Amino acid sequence: MPQPTPAAASRLNHAERRLLLSLARRSLEAAVRREPPPLPSNVPSVLEARLGAFVSLHKQSALRGCIGYVQAALPLYRTVMAAAEAAALRDSRFPPLQPSELTDVALEISVLSRFHAIRSEEIQVGVHGLMITQDRARGLLLPQVAVARHWDRVRFLQETCRKAGLPPEAWQRGAAIECFTAEVFAETDPEEGV
Repeated sequence: MPQPTPAAASRLNHAERRLLLSLARRSLEAAVRREPPPLPSNVPSVLEARLGAFVSLHKQSALRGCIGYVQAALPLYRTVMAAAEAAALRDSRFPPLQPSELTDVALEISVLSRFHAIRSEEIQVGVHGLMITQDRARGLLLPQVAVARHWDRVRFLQETCRKAGLPPEAWQRGAAIECFTAEVFAETDPEEGV
């Protein structure tokens, strides 16, 4: 599994991270088993913020699903719950997760900061995630992807263009480049385990 990306100071404390991981796990399991989603109560106000988030599923350190929401219309905790369900059942790169796989997958959550425009030379691999947009094409890669694949800044830009379905040099030819940071934590982190 990719190592968490260094980011700015943590926005969430240990209890808030554990709650998000627990809600993601319970949502994932309910979706796979075709049961009603969990109904959380007493959610801390920080988890009511409208922030984007991704949930990645890893099976024996290989990606098994990843879905996220960049523009969150729901509170963060609900965004994470929806992303966990979607990662399990609706990532078009993988078949839907089966009940027999539930104990084999580990969850990773990436809580996104706000997006802002950045010049290509300002991008810091291991700190920034990227979104590249041109016309209707848009591609996004989380910060930890570049770290896990040992990409330099240029390769990160090229691969984000490819993710958008654009030529790899589109970042040099007028495509808009935006960056964000991500607070990344996982069930497999010793201090976060659920």
